[in-house]
Amino acid sequence: MIDLATLPDRALSIMQPWAWLIVNGHKHIENRDWPTKFRGPVCIHAGKKFDQDCAWELSLNRHPVTGERFTVADGEPHTDECGGIVGVAEIVGCVRASPSKWFVGKYGFVIANARPVEFIPVKGALGFFNWRAKL
Repeated sequence: MIDLATLPDRALSIMQPWAWLIVNGHKHIENRDWPTKFRGPVCIHAGKKFDQDCAWELSLNRHPVTGERFTVADGEPHTDECGGIVGVAEIVGCVRASPSKWFVGKYGFVIANARPVEFIPVKGALGFFNWRAKL
């Protein structure tokens, strides 16, 4: 059982299976159309929307951005975990350019120290939000 008090107050909502890729250490940049000055720990919230194209590419062992061969050693993404907190990570930067194969946005939130947590159902919101207020 996870101790909710140890989790950061802020969360960022991300579509599955992208959220799964982040919390399992595969994706280290989250693409956004807006910049952030926020740095620090954040909960990763899996939104209710699901990216079928990304899931299809992963099922074919292809990188969902580049189409190159890509296999996740830790199994299939948890596609049933939508609409709640699925992990924690640190936002350590915000970039406008990156050599990363994951970077496709106008801005990229650089992510470090990501890890999954036991699923906590909670409604999401746009931008960084206080997930505890939505329990």
